[in-house]
This record gives sequence, C-alpha cells and structure tokens, in this order.
Amino acid sequence: MGFYGGEFIQDHTNLPDRNCNNYTIMPVMSYSNLSASSDYHPLLRTGWLSNWIAPACAACNNSGGRCGYDSSMAKFICICHDGIDTSRCGGKNSRWKLAAGLAGSAGFIALACAIIFLLCKLRKSQNKSASSKSLSRNYSLKDTSMSDHFQIHVFSFEELLEATDCFHPSRELGDGGFGTVYKGELRDGRTVAIKRLYGKNYKRVEVFMNEVKILSHLRHQNLVSLYGCTSQHSHELLLVYEFIPNGTLADHLHGSRATERILTWSMRLNIAIEIADALAYLHAVPIMHRDVKTTNILLDCSFHVKVADFGLSRLFPTDATHVSTAPQGTPGYVDPEYHRCFQLTDKSDVYSFGVVLVELISSKPAIDIERERSEINLANMAITKIQNHEMVKLVDPELWYQSDELTRRMITMVAELAFKCLQPAGDMRPTFKEVLQVLKAIKSATSKSEKKDMDAVVTQDDACLVPNIEVCSPDTVAGKWLMD
Repeated sequence: MGFYGGEFIQDHTNLPDRNCNNYTIMPVMSYSNLSASSDYHPLLRTGWLSNWIAPACAACNNSGGRCGYDSSMAKFICICHDGIDTSRCGGKNSRWKLAAGLAGSAGFIALACAIIFLLCKLRKSQNKSASSKSLSRNYSLKDTSMSDHFQIHVFSFEELLEATDCFHPSRELGDGGFGTVYKGELRDGRTVAIKRLYGKNYKRVEVFMNEVKILSHLRHQNLVSLYGCTSQHSHELLLVYEFIPNGTLADHLHGSRATERILTWSMRLNIAIEIADALAYLHAVPIMHRDVKTTNILLDCSFHVKVADFGLSRLFPTDATHVSTAPQGTPGYVDPEYHRCFQLTDKSDVYSFGVVLVELISSKPAIDIERERSEINLANMAITKIQNHEMVKLVDPELWYQSDELTRRMITMVAELAFKCLQPAGDMRPTFKEVLQVLKAIKSATSKSEKKDMDAVVTQDDACLVPNIEVCSPDTVAGKWLMD
C-alpha cells in the first residue's frame, strides 16, 4: 500500500528487494490514463510525494535502513537513517553505532544504579542517625545526673584505659555473653574488675544501663559491688566492679582450678546457702536474675559467694504471675517452661539454681557433649539418676568416698532439693525463701547428735531412713518440706 500524489495506490506485485529496484506503481484515480509502466520519475522530481509500507523488505529493515526515493539517482534505494547508501547500512558503521547505543544504555543503567545506591546509603545514614537520636533520648542522662540518680561514680575512658594497660591480653580475667572482663589498677590504688562491653549499639547500652540501675540500688554481702562506670556517651561502655580474686564456682568445680583443691562438702553447702540467700534477696525486691549459673558466681579468698552479671536481670511486677518475654539465658540452665511458653516467672531462677545444686554435688558442667547423648544435659541426667536410685553415679566420687554416713545423707537431701527445683512445671518448684530455709536446716544437722533434727527436715518413708543411699526414693522430693 502506498500514497502517491495525494492518492492511495496499491502494489499488486512483489515488494521491493534490498535495493528497492523491483517495484510497480498502479495509477491513481486522477491519472488513470497512466499505465503501470509509465515513467513516474518526472512527477517525483516536481515534488510529488510517495509513501509506502514495505513490511517484506526484511533485508533493508534488518540493516537498519528504510526504502526511499533518491531523486539524483532516479531510483528507489534502501537508505540508512542518516541518509547514507544501504551499502553501508548494517556494516561496520552500523555495528559501531549499535555498540555505541548499547554502551550508552549500559552507561545509563550504571548511572541509575549508582544514584539508587547513593539514595539507599543516604536513607540508611538517616535511619542510623535517627536510631542514635532515639537511643540518646532513651538514655539521655548526663554524667552528673547519672552520678546523682544512680549514686555511682562515673569514670573517664582514659582512666580505665590506663588502669588496664590499654586492655592488655595479660589482664583478661574471662569472657562473658556481653563483654570481656579485665583486671585493673585504679589511680587510688584499688584493684578492680573492668567489664568491657562488646561494641556499642542499642542492645549493649540497654544491658549497660540495666546493670547500673540494678546494682547501684542493691546492697547485699553476696552480690558483687559496682564501683562505677563510664558515661553511656563514652567511647566505650565500661563497668567497674570490686575485684573478686578466687575465680568462679565453675573454675573450682570443673574448670581451671578444679585440680588445685577439692571443695569440701561443708564449703559446697555454704556456697549453696549464700547463693540462695542472694537470690532470695533479689526476688524479694523483686528482681529476676535470668542468668544464674556457676560462671556468674564468684568466690573470694575465703570462698564466700558474690553473685555477678546482671545484664539480663529485670524488675518483676509485684502483682504479676509472669512476664511474657523472649527466653534469655545460658543453655543447660534455662527454665524449660520459660523456653516453651515465653513466660518468665519467679520460679525460672529456681530451675537454674537447681542446676547449680547438681553441679555442686557432681562437679560436672551443665552441658557436656562428651557425655552420653541422654546425659549431655546435666539436669536431665540428675533427674534420671535420682529417679533410678543411682545417686552414687551422680555425686563426685572424691566427695562421696571421702564423706561419712551423715555427710552422704546431707548430700542426698541437697540432691532431692535440686530434684524439686528441676521440676518441669514451675508451680511444683519451691520459692527461694523455701529453698534457703531447707538448706539452712540441712546445715544445722552437722553432727550425729543432731540426726533427729535432720530427719525432721523432710518427710521420709521407712525405706529412706536406711543409711544405704541406694534405697532412698525420689518420692521424698514430692513430699512436703517442713518449715519452721
């Protein structure tokens, strides 16, 4: 189909080839006297226009050209878009232009990607700035108000850097879930333990402020003392505690100091009582520790307890039965009910303390992948051994075989208390007040002359009165503890 001299014309023959030389023009109505073979060149030279559609001119189209009329040559040819003859269409020049076009498109895409990347970076920076401002609003206490509000000393970062010899590796005392602890010497001569929190983000500041808030308001002989801290605006977040020189309870039970000196039963029982005393004090506030474990129980040179690490602790509403929160703590110590139901209760710490009691009598860690599969978890192992009357397989052999009959019975009663603390349902566990009372009652039976008093501590059937430890039934644990 074409348009010629203002009229439509129809091509009934083959469409133009690559050089557009094979064409036939049908006469328009106003020039019907012209035959198909007439010479139309003079008409075209005088300015008549001719337009047509040549969809079958594939070679011309594919070369990047178009069919057109060249008046100087007086013929139809395949013309490039820039007016050059078709002999150069699709050649190097065309390919170069195609490559240039592709390169230009790629450059445009790259530029667009760069702009998008910069916009994303800008937005991220703005969000980070907003988070910092939000964090600053949440913990916007100045050094002076921090000191006044929490009644705690604020150290400069430079002073604590000096105290630890720039956090020299030789000063490291241990690593925790939130930071590394270093031994330090203050300018006033005091030896301290300095916790250096990992990084500085919202979570770290939250842990930092939580521990400052709790320890600055608590006073108990078995809780570690907080001497001070850096400002939350400091280069790094640092907490300064009293230095406890004798390591952790874990060190002495199954760690680096376990071979130095075996803890006697009397020492272990005193340690259990002091831990329970500190936790009973916390629960009376009420504060849930949420990370009770042997590595968070420090011992001084006289083997007195200092409970530490309150980064996960939280105030518990006095009128609430539980607090819904994501479980936090250390594997092997976390209350299974808390882990399953996401409900923190006042019995969650009791479960963790039950694991500590088992560690005290067994000298085994809470988790040990080298034990048999069913005994990897110490709590599960203890429950099974007690239920199967296999206490002798649970208790530390050195402790067991060096003890007299009375001591063995006391160990058994502590194991039964641990069994009750490890009950899967929280409402079946005792409170810390009850735990403390039972432990003190067990300690009071320190001689055979007080045997009758010890027998009154817990309801037992006749079988359990037999000195042989193997016949004692765990049913005594389910019985009612008699309190004063």
